[in-house]
Amino acid sequence: MDKLRTVSDTKRNFYQHHNRPINSIYRRVVEELMVEMHLLSVNVDFRSDPVYYLGVCQSFNQFMNGYTPESDKESIFRALCQSMGDNPDEYRYKSDTLLNFATQKSPQDLINWLLSPDNDNGMDAVADHWRYALDNPNFKYSRLFAIGFYSLLEKSDSEIVKDETKFSELIKPLTDKLNLPIDKLKKDLELYRSNIEKMTQMLIVLADTLEASKKKRLEKN
Repeated sequence: MDKLRTVSDTKRNFYQHHNRPINSIYRRVVEELMVEMHLLSVNVDFRSDPVYYLGVCQSFNQFMNGYTPESDKESIFRALCQSMGDNPDEYRYKSDTLLNFATQKSPQDLINWLLSPDNDNGMDAVADHWRYALDNPNFKYSRLFAIGFYSLLEKSDSEIVKDETKFSELIKPLTDKLNLPIDKLKKDLELYRSNIEKMTQMLIVLADTLEASKKKRLEKN
């Protein structure tokens, strides 16, 4: 029997793929995402799926916004996926395919597709992968799945995700089918949106601080 991979193993694997230091402001973001992905990957009930992939990509994109050097961001993302033994290109491809699909569908159409995925519109690989997760009788809920699910619906109709009543009614068939903890899902999404706002504010403050520092240096010269 294979030895269960530990968090330390995953971190070691990550830094083998990305050996440059991570900007201190973002190090916690990367490590928390890494640990979250790791704990899911070693959970016996967990099956990865395209919505989860989208959640990983969206979380990374949102919370790594403003990272410098910009050229390191892709290396960090790839190392995150590779440290789980996954293919980062598959994460990107399936996430982008889902988001593109969402722009062509109404929120209700999306829910219907998630309940009964078909292979139309070039969705073969995504549909097959999602169907595999959908058929799991012990579907493992995760915050990253919630973020992917939210991002998908937001891409289809940015207004419906702001209306709690309509949002709850819309997602009920899927949350019932997967036996998702609806209260936890809502709390996770509320925290996600709150953290995005905090990150945005932090970047504004950081930019102002850097600009002020630059002006002081120029004045001294």
